[in-house]
Amino acid sequence: MTQHAKSWTLKPGAMTLTDLRAVWAAPVKLILAAEAYPVIEASAAAVQAIVAKGDAAYGINTGFGLLAKTRIPDEKLEQLQRNLILSHSVGTGELLSDAVVRLIMLMKIGSLARGYSGVRPLIVDTLISLYNAGIMPAIPAKGSVGASGDLAPLSHMTLAMLGVGDVRVNGELMPAPEALAQAGIAPVVLAAKEGLALINGTQVSNALTLHGLFMAERLLEAAMVTGALSLDAAKGSDSPFDARVHAVRGQPGQILAAQMYRQLVAHSAIRASHLEGDERVQDPYSLRCQPQVMGACLDLIGNVGRTLLIEANAVTDNPLIFQDGPNGQAEIVSGGNFHAEPVAFAADTLALAIAEIGALAERRIALLIDATLSGLPPFLVRDPGVNSGFMIAHVTAAALASENKSLAHPASVDSLPTSANQEDHVSMATFAGRRLDDMAHNTAVIVGIELLAAAQGIDFHRPLKTSPHLEHVHHQLRQKVPFFDADRFFAPDIEAAKQMVLRGELSSTCKNLFAPLYA
Repeated sequence: MTQHAKSWTLKPGAMTLTDLRAVWAAPVKLILAAEAYPVIEASAAAVQAIVAKGDAAYGINTGFGLLAKTRIPDEKLEQLQRNLILSHSVGTGELLSDAVVRLIMLMKIGSLARGYSGVRPLIVDTLISLYNAGIMPAIPAKGSVGASGDLAPLSHMTLAMLGVGDVRVNGELMPAPEALAQAGIAPVVLAAKEGLALINGTQVSNALTLHGLFMAERLLEAAMVTGALSLDAAKGSDSPFDARVHAVRGQPGQILAAQMYRQLVAHSAIRASHLEGDERVQDPYSLRCQPQVMGACLDLIGNVGRTLLIEANAVTDNPLIFQDGPNGQAEIVSGGNFHAEPVAFAADTLALAIAEIGALAERRIALLIDATLSGLPPFLVRDPGVNSGFMIAHVTAAALASENKSLAHPASVDSLPTSANQEDHVSMATFAGRRLDDMAHNTAVIVGIELLAAAQGIDFHRPLKTSPHLEHVHHQLRQKVPFFDADRFFAPDIEAAKQMVLRGELSSTCKNLFAPLYA
C-alpha cells in the first residue's frame, strides 16, 4: 500500500537522531535485526512461565493501577488485555500527524524488541507490518498526562492491531478491519502482559518532542540565515562575530554560531560599502548579539536531542522482565520508567529555544521597518503613507511572539493525581511536547516575515550585493515572491516565506555550513 524509498534495519537500542529524522521526514521500510528475535522470545517465554506457575504478577494476572490487588483467573487473561486497550482508548482532539505516528510506532517497536517487555514476536512483527503497509493508527492528540505511560494515545495505536477503530492510509481515514484485510495483516489476540506492554511507555511524549526538536533545528538554521540577511539590510557590522570575542567567553554554541554568521555574511559588497565613514558605533542587540542568543539556543537544542535519543532507545513500560534473577530464573520487576519527566523537561526547555528564536527575529523586523534605526524607507516601502508596507506584517509577528511567551510556560511544573491517587505525580510531558508544534509554526511565520523584510531591505541597496550565500536565498525568495513595490494582498507572501522556512529551503544550498549543528 505504501512505496518506500529505502529499507532500514532497526537494531534495538542503537537508533541515532539521523535515523529518527529520516523516519520523521518520510516512510522508510523497517526490517528488524535478526538478533532481536531470540531475546523477544525468551522474554515472552518468561511471562508464560509466570502464568503457569500461578504466582501473582502485576499486569500479567492482576488488575491495573489501584486494582493491582485484584487477581485475574487464567481463562480471563486475554480478555483482561483486550479490555485494557478498549477502556484506555479515551483520547480526544485532532489526530496526530503521520510523521509523529511513524516515530511512535518505530520507538515502540524498538522498545519491545529489546526483550524486557514479555511480548511475543508476533506483536512486534504486526506493528512492523502495519508500519510498512503505511497503515497509521488514528491517534487523538489529547488525553495523556505523561505518566503510567502515554496510556490513551498508545491504546489508540494498539486498537489498529486488534482491527478496531479507524486508521489513516495515504492521508485518508478508513476502518481498521478494512485496511488490515487489504494489507493481508491478521488482527492480533493479545496474550498475558502484551496489552500493558504496548500502552505503557513514553513513546508518544517523546515522538511529539522529537517532532518539535526537528522543527526547531530548521527554525534555527532559517533564523540564522534571515538574521544575517537583516544585518546586511540594516548595514550592520560583522565585527561582533569576530572569533576572539567568543573564544574569551568559551560558550561552545556561541563560538559555533559566530563562525556560521561569519561564513554567511562573508564577501558582502554591502558590508564593504560602509566599512569606513559609518557614524554608528554599535548595532542594536538583535543584530549584535545574535551569536550569544542563537548559540545558547543551539546548545539547548543539542542537549534536548541527547535526552530524546536516550529515551527513543529506552525500555519504558512496566513491569519489566529480567533474565538475570535469582538462581538464573527470570524475574519480573515493577518500576516507573513510564514516568516521562526527562521528556517533559526536554520539551519545556525546547520551548524556550523556539520562543527565543522567534522573539529575536521579531525584534529585527521591528528594527528594519524603523527608518531611524535601519536607514531604509519607513515600513520598507516606497511612498509610505499611501502604502503601509510591512507595518501590519510586523504586528502579526509581534502577536505570534507574544503567544509563544505564554506557550513557553513550563508544563512539567504542573501535576494532577490520577487513578484514585495511585498515580499521584505525573509529568504532563505529552502536552509539553504537543504544544511545540504550535510554537514552531508561530516562529516559522515570524522568521518568514523577517525573510521578506530583510530581502526588501537588500533590494533597496541595489546594485550592491550581499554575500553569495545570502544572494542565493534572496533569489530563491524572489522566485516565489516579487519585490513589494506597493501595497498588495500580503498574506500569500507570508505563507510562501513560512513554507520556505518549514521546508528548510533557506539552508538547502549551504548544508555543509550547518553540518556542525548535527555533529
